Amino acid sequence: MHAPTIPDKLRRLNWWIVLTIAVLGGFGIAVLYSAAGGGGSFQPFAMRQGLRFVVLLGLMLAIASVDLKFWLRIAYPAYAVVVGLLLVVELLGAVAGGSQRWVDLGIIRLQPSEFMKLTLVLALARYYHFLPRVYVTNPYRMIPPVVMTAVPAGLVMLQPDLGTATLITAGAVGIMFLAGLNGWLFVGGAVAFAGSLPIAWQLMHDYQRRRVDIFLNPENDPLGAGYHITQSKIAIGSGGITGKGFLEGTQSHLNFLPEMHTDFIFAMMSEEWGLLGGLFVLACYAVLIGWGLWVALTGRSQFGRLLAGGLTITIFLYVCINLMMVMGLAPVVGIPLPLISYGGSAMMTVLMAFGLLFACSLSRDRTLIEEGPNYS
Repeated sequence: MHAPTIPDKLRRLNWWIVLTIAVLGGFGIAVLYSAAGGGGSFQPFAMRQGLRFVVLLGLMLAIASVDLKFWLRIAYPAYAVVVGLLLVVELLGAVAGGSQRWVDLGIIRLQPSEFMKLTLVLALARYYHFLPRVYVTNPYRMIPPVVMTAVPAGLVMLQPDLGTATLITAGAVGIMFLAGLNGWLFVGGAVAFAGSLPIAWQLMHDYQRRRVDIFLNPENDPLGAGYHITQSKIAIGSGGITGKGFLEGTQSHLNFLPEMHTDFIFAMMSEEWGLLGGLFVLACYAVLIGWGLWVALTGRSQFGRLLAGGLTITIFLYVCINLMMVMGLAPVVGIPLPLISYGGSAMMTVLMAFGLLFACSLSRDRTLIEEGPNYS
């Protein structure tokens, strides 16, 4: 049989999921239009975001059309390249907002830590794909995935970027859980993590400690470090059930709400669109995450199952951490809201993740049996 052509693969895509992604992206562009110019403007956010979204949507469809075996083969090289970029960031990276997280290529600034969320999932899925299940809990076989996770997480922490390091680590832990590691290992890890918190507190930067302090009691500094979360809560609460109306948000348009086009865009959206708008966004995310879990549960290959599961966990954590952050349920760590927040690297990461999920979906009935390491 001949391999399916690209048009045939595109016809087999779940276009309802593509439509849901497009609806979220379009809704984000509308919110960014409202965020600019004190009362609505395509510049500087909405126009750029729209162009990025169209281009990256095409990239998503291109990734979906690539055979899943290709992603299996390049998993390790892709991981190595992104680790190399993280090292470049430490040596030559561009500094912005007090952090060194970007590689400036002139026409675009790349944030390698965003791509590590994908390549680590790819690499771990490949590792467990070829590892016989009987060896999954072997202590020596657990060393490679731990090292593969610790190296990029440590490099990202040096930038410093606690939020992204947390996402990278959580995605890796999710892969290990799905691969079949014993539950007691995660319980023991949680206990060890809790016991190490006093040490972690001493190693934190001053601004990170302030974030935790403000998370616990934002009223201590309502005009300083607690300003972001205080204004975010006011904006969300003032929207009520139906919101104040498109272009009618006072907290945002009077510049009370900071970072309203990036990390706190959900607060601005809630002020103008209310609880109903927020529930609509959450429903769209629920559809996407539910579909990702379905792809993970129905795949025949270990690589496809773990890749789909890991990517779905990563997308879920994006949404969960951002929403908890803007509602005061978690410290402010700078995690954007997928497909809605302004920004290129995060949008590219999420749409590439969906492209890989589509590739997993199209290969659900394949086992991807090919030669791997010999563990006998």
